[in-house]
Amino acid sequence: MLETSAIDIKEVISETLPTRAYAAQSSTSQLEPWNFERRALRPRDVLIEIRYCGVCHTDIHFLKNDLGFSVYPLVPGHEIVGIVTRIGDQVKKFGAGDIVGVGCLVESCRTCANCMEGEEQYCLNGAVYTYNGIEKETGNNTYGGYSDQIVVNEDFVLKVSDKLPLDKVAPLLCAGITTYSPLRRWNIGKNHRVAIIGLGGLGHMAIKFARSFGAEVTLLSTSPSKEQDALALGAHKFAVTTDEAEVQKLAGYFDFILDTISSQHDLNVYLGMLKTHGSLVYLGIDPAPSQIALVSMVFSGKNLAGSLIGGIAETQEMLDYCAEHNITSDVELIDIKDINQAYVRMVNKDVKYRFVIDMASL
Repeated sequence: MLETSAIDIKEVISETLPTRAYAAQSSTSQLEPWNFERRALRPRDVLIEIRYCGVCHTDIHFLKNDLGFSVYPLVPGHEIVGIVTRIGDQVKKFGAGDIVGVGCLVESCRTCANCMEGEEQYCLNGAVYTYNGIEKETGNNTYGGYSDQIVVNEDFVLKVSDKLPLDKVAPLLCAGITTYSPLRRWNIGKNHRVAIIGLGGLGHMAIKFARSFGAEVTLLSTSPSKEQDALALGAHKFAVTTDEAEVQKLAGYFDFILDTISSQHDLNVYLGMLKTHGSLVYLGIDPAPSQIALVSMVFSGKNLAGSLIGGIAETQEMLDYCAEHNITSDVELIDIKDINQAYVRMVNKDVKYRFVIDMASL
């Protein structure tokens, strides 16, 4: 592991940090090499040398400005694993050489009701995201993990176990917590029938967690070819949702459905599979409006909810759980020069199940 001295730490606090990255300069450009300055270390900041960064479908949404508020240049990446190289002089939680992670959040107000409940992602005064956010103190844009280093306040840095391969840990910082959190919030466990919609970066993690928690797990897909993969990952059952006969058999069957699809689809098909008082939790980011039969939900007592990643404490809980139960993501390691082709492949669903950039290739 890397080491540094207290003298080195104090010397860099007042200096901005030259950083290499891949960035998009507009919504129509590809990712290309770009240099910029990270902020100088503040007293409670941690400087992290990035070793691996996962590639999330949300990265593509922001690059293309699908949500309408992307700021360029844009450096994506919020599934970060690396090594602490320097710390501010008031940092207490980390030291040089520690293995750490950074997920989707790098700042929040920490004083509102949601932050006080450990749900910084829902900060009432505005959470600051790892990229395409605005730093509260400086007003500068935030830049993500497709870079060689990042500066983060220690309260938003996570401890990573050395028991797990670090490249396979990186996607846990988004795909992992995004699926872990709703399963925990709805207390999913034994005697629950759970369906997962979609077998991608989120879906494959949802199968692993739901199975680990003791639930009966069914993977729902429009692709019959996904069956063997789903069962190999731990699903007990598989159903093709384009088969009307299979859909009818599942009417009123599930206690809980986790929807991981980021493209438009008919939620009513899946709501019909819920038991009375069952819940469907939507995780995807699709800006298109959805048509939902609300009257049917009223007369059947069913619930539709959304969920966004998880708070810092819950993310640490998830990482610790994964280390204890040997749960990681299935990944394909790539060089950063191949990132644009990886985006094409991801859109075409040609990855099992998460691309991870080896940042040594930068």
